[in-house]
Amino acid sequence: MSTPAFDPSDRIYENAFAEPADRLEAYADFVAIVKQLRRDCPWDRAQTHESVKHLLIEEAYEVVAAIDAKNWDELPEELGDVFLHVLFHATIAEEEGRFTLADVIEAETDKLVRRHPHVFGDETADDPDAVAASWEEIKQQEKADRADGEASSVLDGVPRRLPALLRAHRIQEKAAGVGFEFPDRDDAWAKVEEELEEFRDAVDDETDEDDRESEFGDLLFALANYARQAGINPENALRATNDKFTRRFQHLEERFRDGDATIEATDLAVIEKLWAEAKEQQ
Repeated sequence: MSTPAFDPSDRIYENAFAEPADRLEAYADFVAIVKQLRRDCPWDRAQTHESVKHLLIEEAYEVVAAIDAKNWDELPEELGDVFLHVLFHATIAEEEGRFTLADVIEAETDKLVRRHPHVFGDETADDPDAVAASWEEIKQQEKADRADGEASSVLDGVPRRLPALLRAHRIQEKAAGVGFEFPDRDDAWAKVEEELEEFRDAVDDETDEDDRESEFGDLLFALANYARQAGINPENALRATNDKFTRRFQHLEERFRDGDATIEATDLAVIEKLWAEAKEQQ
């Protein structure tokens, strides 16, 4: 894949948004350093796409953790780590003659322009929902063009390796983008109640484990859908609750370290009192 020389006259964005020279120089230095590391550092030189792919996922979660903690001092470093992995993969690909970082940037730039005809074209969009619907429609047309007439699904772009709750959220977003959606939240909540009853029945009737697991999965999926309609990302919500529970439980552990009693041997009423104390402190 070759990248044509950039022609400044082809710019379709406003000049006010062009990066200043010092920032471009910092970017060029970063690229050069990574390329030199690939040549001179034994560890960097030994890596492949496969050997470091899991690290990209870890770094992405570090970015999310910094945002959740509102740690704006740490966020630039975590974003830099993600950027490093993007650049590292592009550098490996360039060495193999597959593509370059310029190809990556050009492909993403072209996609952003194509999928924002209300900004860079003649179309209009009055609200975020209209933008999301237009994005999905354009994306599906692109897939159809690449598939040369073969059928494709709006769900093809949702990675199977996503955390299950986040994947449910993205699947539902994609389906809703093409009109597969409950008319209002009341209908979505009715589905939650239906799935809750079916799960309770499966547990009470002591059905086999696969059936109980399936019914619980249906309940989680329905809850995730209702959360989406309520404007809540269920993955973010559960992650925050996990952190909250951890803080409160650790407070409980601290209190029990001060005496001879254990959590297991303590009356539930005392546990609940200490739990309420932890909630109040936090």
